[in-house]
Amino acid sequence: MSAAAPVMTDRVLTPSVKLRRPKRHWTRRQLLSSAVLNTIGIVFFVLTLFPVYWMVLTAFKPQGDVLSSTPDFSPLHLTLGGFADAIHQSPFFWDYVANTAIVSVATVAISLAVGLLAALALARFNFRGRKLYLVVLLAIQAVPQTALVIPLFFTLQRLHQLNQLSGLTATYVVFDLPFAIWMLRGFVQSVPRDIEEAAMVDGCGRMAAFRRVLLPLIAPGMVATSIFAFIQAWNQYLFAYVFMQQNDKYTLTVWLQTFSTNRGTDYSGLMAGSVLYTLPVVVLFILVQRKVVSGLASGAVKG
Repeated sequence: MSAAAPVMTDRVLTPSVKLRRPKRHWTRRQLLSSAVLNTIGIVFFVLTLFPVYWMVLTAFKPQGDVLSSTPDFSPLHLTLGGFADAIHQSPFFWDYVANTAIVSVATVAISLAVGLLAALALARFNFRGRKLYLVVLLAIQAVPQTALVIPLFFTLQRLHQLNQLSGLTATYVVFDLPFAIWMLRGFVQSVPRDIEEAAMVDGCGRMAAFRRVLLPLIAPGMVATSIFAFIQAWNQYLFAYVFMQQNDKYTLTVWLQTFSTNRGTDYSGLMAGSVLYTLPVVVLFILVQRKVVSGLASGAVKG
């Protein structure tokens, strides 16, 4: 029995027609509402950006122009003298940079490591007192830091940790750890348990499933948490000012106050120091902004 021959038809093949999205017809009320909202957004953007612009502009101005009674929003004479004065004002500038970096990085590393383990326990295991623990985490974040300065001061004094970077790091971890646990718990909960269980069925142990399956999925959330923890540690002023009693142990936030003395304030150097202080955080945030956004989006699935 021979195979059937292909049937020839007179059908003419026509090219596929692209569907066009119908144009939206805006009413006058919608146009007015959109214009008002855009105007409000632009106004808020300018108000938010202007202090940063003024800080950077003042950092490049000569001291005489900074003290001028007439503000100049677009000066023609810019100088780097403020940055030179800021760096060479104190012989401990690079010590301040090193102290701030060491304390901030150590705080992030400890908070992330301990917070991840605690978040795993809260998200994957049911135990007595679990809900109470979550309430305590929120309560700790609501306590004002100024109320704990004196108790922490005497605690560090008894432990011989005053004027020590390790004591300052431990203090920062106390306040960053609840935030890290709460954030990471949401990221872990956003990953279904079935994925880990499927990996363990295929032969992975619990630690192997955590390392090969769960950890890569919550990596954006870990980046987002570490960035926020780093910013909190980098911008901390009160504890560094109270607990550090030697000039070479100060952090950059305490260093900025040295521009204000009894003889006056060096505004050009202060603004230049502020630019140097904020630049590392801005650069770091720009480099990892996609991870931060994706991490926050994935952690918002479950709270």
